[in-house]
This record gives sequence, structure tokens and C-alpha cells, in this order.
Amino acid sequence: MTENRLNQPLSGNAMPRTGGPATMMRLPSAPTAEGLDACFVGIPMDIGTSNRPGTRLGPRQIRDESRMIRPYNMATGAAPFEYLQVADIGDVPINLYDLKKSVEIIAEHYRSILTHDVIPLTLGGDHTLTWPILRAIAEKHGPVALIHVDAHSDTNEDMFGETVAHGCPFRRAWEEGCLINDKVFQIGLRGTGYGPDDFDWGRERGWTCIQAEECWHKSLSPLMAEIRARIGDAPVYLSYDIDSLDPAFAPGTGTVEVGGLTTMQGLEIIRGTAGLNLVGCDLVEVSPPYDMAGNTAVIAANFLYEMLCALPGVPHGRK
Repeated sequence: MTENRLNQPLSGNAMPRTGGPATMMRLPSAPTAEGLDACFVGIPMDIGTSNRPGTRLGPRQIRDESRMIRPYNMATGAAPFEYLQVADIGDVPINLYDLKKSVEIIAEHYRSILTHDVIPLTLGGDHTLTWPILRAIAEKHGPVALIHVDAHSDTNEDMFGETVAHGCPFRRAWEEGCLINDKVFQIGLRGTGYGPDDFDWGRERGWTCIQAEECWHKSLSPLMAEIRARIGDAPVYLSYDIDSLDPAFAPGTGTVEVGGLTTMQGLEIIRGTAGLNLVGCDLVEVSPPYDMAGNTAVIAANFLYEMLCALPGVPHGRK
């Protein structure tokens, strides 16, 4: 596509940042993913949460706080809107009274999205949503590599006797054969548990589980170089739980844990995925009721923009 045919975010010089469309980065909205290279889509859900609610309001707040993001990445030189056709295609119409039904609704919605040659970038919503997305992704691309950034492993067998919850999505995805076991990386795991083996379920299946303490006081760029080498050209999905960050940075989430990653390390992780065959990304667990200053949603919006900048087809480096 030529540049003049590609959608652009509404400029702050054309309309004040406090006005304009309530879409991600004030991009044009689209009814479907037809003709797009990448799309933003929201899943306003919190019925899978186990502690503080509110993530059903996350997509709307992330979109609102995205209004300050400009199209050119000053750090990486990425200019995604010069190379990709991008739009906001709205929200998945989940059932707020039935989590299991919502899982099926999400999977079917993403099957429809993926009939087009598009990479979905998802605004969450609680982490339950990643399981049905991975189901649809694997149906199109086959099993995928996974970079999962989170304070929690989300590999519980069940929660309160239920197998569908935000603490279970990656066990369910593994059971359905959605993942390439030796190419699964969990980064930032931490907090208290019920026993010394709480993070070992994934390790026993060949996953690489990196606890937050291994990340303290260091750059994560070397880690991402190692991960890129190990993933190679396999299709890869990036799932970023905002509670991976220390609550000093991101208090607006449901299950905060002390001793987390910094925003700088989060940027290193996301920017470190550039060059991989990313087939989808999500940013989950933003809870606006606990985000009084809006900073958690600001971080989430910027991280989603960085994911867009890391997609295949977006060159990096200053011109």
C-alpha cells in the first residue's frame, strides 16, 4: 500500500487531544478486519477475576489514555502507520453473565477476524481471554511460541473448582495443543505461593519460567536476544499482563504483587520481540477503578503501541 492510503491517527494539531474519536490512538474505526494488516480490538471482561474487579472497563480507559501517543517511535525509529493499514475494530460482544459462554464467543470472534490476513492487538479485559484467542490463533497458524509476561503463571488446574478463570488460561491452551513447549517463555513470575513447586508446572513441560528476582537491577535486552534466537521463525504470540509491573508503576490492576518489573524492562521485552514472527498480542488486567491517576492505562496504551511497532513489516532505525 502507498502511504496516502494508510490510516493515520488523528493529529493533535488537527483536533485537541481531549477531543476526537474514542478509538485506540484516535485511529479510524472499522466494522471488520477486512483490508487491515493489524487491528486493535477490545474485550471488556472481568468475570474471570479472582480478586479486585474492574477490568471490564480496561479497553475503554486504555483507548482514552492512548490519545497522547504520536505515530513515530523516537526510540526505535519505527513508524508503523507508514507501513501497515491499522484500525480499531471495536469490542467483542461477550456475555457478562456467563464466562464459559464468553470463552466461546471470543474464540468465534477471533476466528472471524483471522479469516483476514491481519494481526490482532487485544485490549483486555482479564487474562481468561488469552485462552480462546490462542485457540483461534492455533487453528490458523498451528501451535505457537509464547512470550507471557506476568506476575503469575496462570497455569492453575482450577480455581474454586472451575477450570475457566484468569488463573488457568495457559494450562487450558496447553491442553488444547496451542503451544510449542520448548518455545514458551514466562517472564516476571513472583509473589507468594502454596508450595515451592508453584511455578514448576510449566518447567516440567519444557517451558522457560523466569522469576522476577532474576530480572532485578538489570537490562532484559540480553534475555530477549536469547529468546529471539530460541524462537527463530516460529509464529509467536505475546501476552502481557500489566501486573507484571511493580505496583509502583501500575497500581491499577486486580492482583498486585511487590517486586515487579519496571516500565523500562517492559519496553525492553516488547521492543525485543521485533524481528519475530508475531501473529498476535494482548495487554490485559488493567482495572481503572484502582488507577486513580490513569497511569496504568497510560502504560498499557503505550505498550500496545510498542507492540504495533514490533510487528513484521515495520522497519526500525532512524531514517
